[in-house]
Amino acid sequence: MTDEAKTSESQTSEPQTSEPKTGEAQASEPQAGPAVSVVGPDDGETIVLGTTRMRVLEDGSHTGHRLGVTESVLAPHTPGPPQHRHAQHDEGFYIISGTVRFTVGDKGYDATAGTFVMVPPGAPHTFANLTDQPAVMLSTFTPDLYMQYFRDLQGMTADGTPLTPQAGIHTMSRYGTEPATDSA
Repeated sequence: MTDEAKTSESQTSEPQTSEPKTGEAQASEPQAGPAVSVVGPDDGETIVLGTTRMRVLEDGSHTGHRLGVTESVLAPHTPGPPQHRHAQHDEGFYIISGTVRFTVGDKGYDATAGTFVMVPPGAPHTFANLTDQPAVMLSTFTPDLYMQYFRDLQGMTADGTPLTPQAGIHTMSRYGTEPATDSA
């Protein structure tokens, strides 16, 4: 295509206005919208924490860090984290299959497939799979603050070294989380 044809083509494909273009208007050409993220059933970053296998569906990089999403498979008889509180993020859990025991303060809830549990900042909570079957849950983190926490924990145990309670608490503290010792 000749330069003249390219110029003619670009002029006809540009939006027409009644105002002349200034240097500033030319610099602010329309840009493509945000990229859509599609994570297939065999895709996504995998994080293994003991007997829990997490698949990262959204790490916040496509949501302006407003939302993180994981799918977690909890093996049978998987103890959860110590009861804790988040200061800066909401955490949601949707049970896809199996049964997950949620402990909120001194109350226990057996959440089965189709159950959604929403934990706001400040609420003490933990979860575990106490059954003989695996459990699968979808978790949301708003904002995505906790996504790096999971990566940090995996890095700390990658060489087979067990996670000590002190190391876990120290790592939690870097992400606005503290043990809920008054409600365990």
